[in-house]
Amino acid sequence: MGRGDLSDEQWSVLESLLPAVGVSLRSPGRRRLVDGVRWRVRTGVPWRDLPREYGPWQTVYGLFRRWQRQGVWARLLTLLQARADAAGLITWEINVDSTVCRAHQHAAGARRNGAEQKEPPGGVGHEPDDHGLGRSRGGFTTKIHLACEQGQKPLSLLVTAGQRGDSPQFEPVLNAIRVPRPGGGRPRARPLRVRGDRAYSSRANRAYLRRRGIRCTIPELAGQARNRKSRGRTGGRPPTVDWQDYKARHAVECGISRLKPCRLLHTSATAAHSFDRNSRVPTPVAPPAGGLAVRLASRPHRPSPFGS
Repeated sequence: MGRGDLSDEQWSVLESLLPAVGVSLRSPGRRRLVDGVRWRVRTGVPWRDLPREYGPWQTVYGLFRRWQRQGVWARLLTLLQARADAAGLITWEINVDSTVCRAHQHAAGARRNGAEQKEPPGGVGHEPDDHGLGRSRGGFTTKIHLACEQGQKPLSLLVTAGQRGDSPQFEPVLNAIRVPRPGGGRPRARPLRVRGDRAYSSRANRAYLRRRGIRCTIPELAGQARNRKSRGRTGGRPPTVDWQDYKARHAVECGISRLKPCRLLHTSATAAHSFDRNSRVPTPVAPPAGGLAVRLASRPHRPSPFGS
């Protein structure tokens, strides 16, 4: 087993969730191919530079591409989340944040219309024309919006162009949380509390949380506070913020730090992210997020020193 490959315990969890189409469920090569996909996402190298120990790069890429088009990667993460929730390992206090990833030069060159490419993106959703890439202060970038529970497990994740704001993605990233229940029925989608930084402090976001009966810990922007005070009594009361509870927002920062070592995410090297705006996990993010979920699925939540 190479560094970063799945352990026997992790593979035993993942193996029972894999689709059996095309390859025998007990095939010894299945684990090697999955490790090859994860190695490539972690290192960010071209497919042709994949080490021989994982098999022919064409076979590994074929598995990655086939599962991307069938939605297997996102489905695996959903099943792992359901397994963790059934074991009581998910704390339903959600922390939301975003991170910018600098796009590599090889990310350029994709067609505006993905359907006109030699090989269309495919997948279970529609890929936007900008491929999740845009121009921001950092140059050619893409932005990952993450909703992470208090145990640092990713529950939903969206990708937009780097110049897109955080606040407009607040509702989509929360609406994308759907964890299946063990006994069937509607998946769980409503957290107990949501934490976010000042970027998410807007009337629309707070009204959205009130409609769903979700408590929040989101500080108010200085400009919003000035405007409210300038209106006198008509400005309303200031939102209450529990600063001790706000310290627990570190969980999403830790969750981002667990994903960023994957260099395919840290430097977006592909323009065809193959994701749906209504999907929960874009394809390049799903293998590392799935690997993170496997590692955390059997790890109990450690109480934070800040009381959460």
